[in-house]
Amino acid sequence: MTKKSLLVSEAANEWFKDPEFVAAYDALEEEFALAEALIKARAQASMTQEDVAKAMGTTQAAIARLESGRSMPSTRTLQRFADATGTKLRIRFEKPKSSSQAS
Repeated sequence: MTKKSLLVSEAANEWFKDPEFVAAYDALEEEFALAEALIKARAQASMTQEDVAKAMGTTQAAIARLESGRSMPSTRTLQRFADATGTKLRIRFEKPKSSSQAS
């Protein structure tokens, strides 16, 4: 029995044809963006999760949870993370992107 390979890009192309998948993916955009920002801030500070945890007075597991995007931290936690990584916390509001506004 041989296994058929499927490239991730090919699978994604199929998934994005499904409106339900697109809606679910879009609903997670903010969580992905936050997780990416946290990881980027830590990396730019040349810190490990353990380093950030020590600076924040918490555990490495708590930092891993923050960076996983599985939870939505409070602004106080985000400020503590910013302080620990030597960054400045900025929060802004943007109008959502609409598929009908695409050029």
